Amino acid sequence: MHQHPTPPTGPTPAPTARRRTFARKALLAASALGVVTALLTPAQAGAAPAPDSPTAATPLAANGRLSVCGRQLCNASGRAIALNGMSTHGTQWYAQCVTEGSLNALAHDWRADVLRVSTYVQEGGYESDPAGFTARAQKFIDAAHARGMYAVIDWHMLTPGDPNANLARAKTFFTAMAKKYRNHPGVLYEIANEPSGVSWSAVKSYAEQIIPVIRAHDPNAVVLVGTRAWSSFGVSEGADEREVVNNPVRASNIMYTFHFYAASHREAYLDALDRASDRLPVFVTEFGTQNYAGEGADDFAMSQRYLDLMKRKKISWTNWNYSDDHRSGAVFKTGTCDGSDWTGTGVLKPAGVWIRERIRQ
Repeated sequence: MHQHPTPPTGPTPAPTARRRTFARKALLAASALGVVTALLTPAQAGAAPAPDSPTAATPLAANGRLSVCGRQLCNASGRAIALNGMSTHGTQWYAQCVTEGSLNALAHDWRADVLRVSTYVQEGGYESDPAGFTARAQKFIDAAHARGMYAVIDWHMLTPGDPNANLARAKTFFTAMAKKYRNHPGVLYEIANEPSGVSWSAVKSYAEQIIPVIRAHDPNAVVLVGTRAWSSFGVSEGADEREVVNNPVRASNIMYTFHFYAASHREAYLDALDRASDRLPVFVTEFGTQNYAGEGADDFAMSQRYLDLMKRKKISWTNWNYSDDHRSGAVFKTGTCDGSDWTGTGVLKPAGVWIRERIRQ
């Protein structure tokens, strides 16, 4: 439930209302791809040992292939774990924030377990260049793996809110991803970012068409299913988790996603997350310490209540977002992505300082 900029035309992207029609532009595509191809190999980047190395101490090496056991995300030994990390912003706008240096910082300075790679469908994203955006996402996923992090492959559908509107594109995208990452232990597939204005039955139908596409090539991977009303278990549209509990997706090894923005989403959302995670496997693939637009004042006290709940219940999460967007929800100060300094707190906004500390813990 975050605000998204129009593609940048100057140093600072212009703010755009979150649920408004977005300008369809694909500026930065060529330059962003140039950044992507500049990512180094693991050896060049000085990355941690490869996951199959017995001395590797990375999250991916330590935990191996993940699966859903009961209501938990479990590692290869069957032990419940919680992944903590960051989400990229839209890679059509902020690919320059996902570099060898920034990913080294995320893996080694922040000590993150997971990178969520967000591929927008519209807003100048995938639909404008399917092959290019598929390749771009794969570069970032590979770079996360090279540093021992897991990768969430986020199909970032937003507008239109019905994921079925992009069903054919989703099948093409996830076929390509599942073929490339078949049997790789380091991927989770998030098949619909934030469904909105659509019934749970329609979202469920979409999931039951996409999951077999993935499983045809990558049968053992964990799939993350978006819930309706901007992945709020329906709370933002007057419903709650019971619609999912009473009519779950017919598939195994899946989790349901929940998103929150602490300054806007108060007790009703926190209570829904608590109740839902008692009945369903939940992964919080997106949250912020600000309002639902990802901007404004940080509410760290409310955010900490969410984090305490997620820690107690071993709920994995990725924070929005690892970029230098001018909004308060982007962790880096504006202009950071034009430079080469990524480590420590000097390059971070208050939200970045706060979330880095919690990931490091």
